[in-house]
Amino acid sequence: MALAPPDAVIVDLLVVDPVPHALQLIGVGPGDPELLTIAAVRAIETADVVAYPVARVDADGMAWTIASRWTRSSQRRLPLVFPMVAEAEPRLKAWRHAADALASELRRDLSVVLLCEGDASLFASSSYVQLALRKQHPDLTVKLIPGVPAVCAAAAAGAETGIDWPLALQQDGVLIRPCPDHESDLERLLESAQSNGMVLALIKLGQRWPWVRACLERRQLLEASLFAQRVGWPDQVLARAIDIPAESKPYFSLLLIRQTWPEVLP
Repeated sequence: MALAPPDAVIVDLLVVDPVPHALQLIGVGPGDPELLTIAAVRAIETADVVAYPVARVDADGMAWTIASRWTRSSQRRLPLVFPMVAEAEPRLKAWRHAADALASELRRDLSVVLLCEGDASLFASSSYVQLALRKQHPDLTVKLIPGVPAVCAAAAAGAETGIDWPLALQQDGVLIRPCPDHESDLERLLESAQSNGMVLALIKLGQRWPWVRACLERRQLLEASLFAQRVGWPDQVLARAIDIPAESKPYFSLLLIRQTWPEVLP
């Protein structure tokens, strides 16, 4: 039996299990595929599995529709059902199931992205999956790639229609809130925003628009408010709130309300 030279170094080769890929949560913006960041496009194009939220099993979902331009036919599609209900248990079950399904793909050494509309950390379904994954599979890692929020896209799109609507200037604050269900709550939000020099961004207007409009009209705020519906989609609606009739609007509509402007402006 041959012996190794005295100065030889003997190395034991250990077989190490591969470290799973990080789950990438991708903000795909409000609707226009061109608004995805370069980082988001690269992550989607190179993923093995593309997951996305849907309201029901047979639906594509808005996030998939936005990002599908950047996907490949060879990729596995993984729709995850997130029920649009108020009850806690169905939502908890859906988040836990999604975390387990994504973890299973990651442990197969596959790269996985989860798409979400808007930004990946702002009122995002993916945030609940992120928290569930951290709790149920603490050894797995998560990476977020931010997207353009609808409120920012709406303010930017205003310039194209001749409405200059900077979202915040100088010492302005911005308060982003889902539209309350009661007019008294909206009144308090408006008063708080005004006293604190904040622009109020109301998302998810939906069926509340008729009474919201009446409230703004009483406070003489219709002219100073920007209404946006389905920002970034071909049927986008963008106008001053005073030009939008008091009719019910879809879920994906928002309102930007500015009650004051800085003293020093061009």
